[in-house]
Amino acid sequence: MEEQDWTQVVAAATRAPSIHNTQPWRFVAGPDRLDVFLDRERALPVLDPSGRQQVISCGSAVEFAVVALAATGRLSEVDVAPGGDPDLLATVRVVGDHAATDEDRAVAAAIEHRHTVRAPFQPRAVPGELVDRLQREAAAFGTWLKPITRSEEEVATVFLISRAEEMEQGDPAYRAELERWLRTDPGAPDGVPVEAVPAGDPHARPSNWLIRDFVVGRHETHPFLEAGDPDAPPPEVERPTVVLLGTDGDDRSAWVQSGRALGRVLLLATAAGVAASPLTQALDWPATRTRMQSRLSLVGHPQMLLRMGYPPETPAGAVSGRRPVSDVLRFEPAAP
Repeated sequence: MEEQDWTQVVAAATRAPSIHNTQPWRFVAGPDRLDVFLDRERALPVLDPSGRQQVISCGSAVEFAVVALAATGRLSEVDVAPGGDPDLLATVRVVGDHAATDEDRAVAAAIEHRHTVRAPFQPRAVPGELVDRLQREAAAFGTWLKPITRSEEEVATVFLISRAEEMEQGDPAYRAELERWLRTDPGAPDGVPVEAVPAGDPHARPSNWLIRDFVVGRHETHPFLEAGDPDAPPPEVERPTVVLLGTDGDDRSAWVQSGRALGRVLLLATAAGVAASPLTQALDWPATRTRMQSRLSLVGHPQMLLRMGYPPETPAGAVSGRRPVSDVLRFEPAAP
């Protein structure tokens, strides 16, 4: 492949979601391969001291690259954690050509449309057949996808999210790290744009599922709390579909594979008109992550919790920026 081809593939890969939009990846391209590395300079030592969530983010970038290659008629194979350099997470090898299908192109087209939606979803249920398909797709990466549907599971998960959010908000180091990755410049190439964060206090939102509070203590007055017409109907309670992704193992390879599964799930959901946002507070802390394993009787390790649903008809908030490909991609010539 030519350098311009890899530039286009990496442009697609960098559209993958990442924790706090840190974009913790770098790429090295050769004639027939793309190496994906963890960029430790973009670490989150408070929120993610093990690097687990950033490795998952890089796994999603790997899958976005695979999807982009497939849409251009190229078959690829992925070597996960090939060894040697501890920061080398995966190598994507081009192994041949194939006739790109309509689905290949549709999933690749979803790359540009996918973004995290933290606003309340429409009151429409995500079809069960779509959730079933997402389960099958995740399984191809050794990752299970579990819908949180039983009331006792929902109560336990909601409690753990709320408890973790409370712990995080009480940690000055966490709040300082969060502040470092919040962006007020709409043209910022990384971080979370403040326009992408709902203005109201997440605790006041009519939903059981508490989204992460990015602007602790700096909220606008929430409309649900303002005095108004006492005869007005109460706001409708949001009931998103919530799914948990997990793996049997909990090492670097498992994290990469769960990230690949996450990337595939998000693109298929986007192609079906469904949006998502993470609910990872309870997975940030080892104590609450372990308690989730116990309370949900999980055989394996939870890696990602997602709320899913149909986005509002009027788009809300800004789309997170991305660093230029030239900042993250280096070309390596073929061996003589």
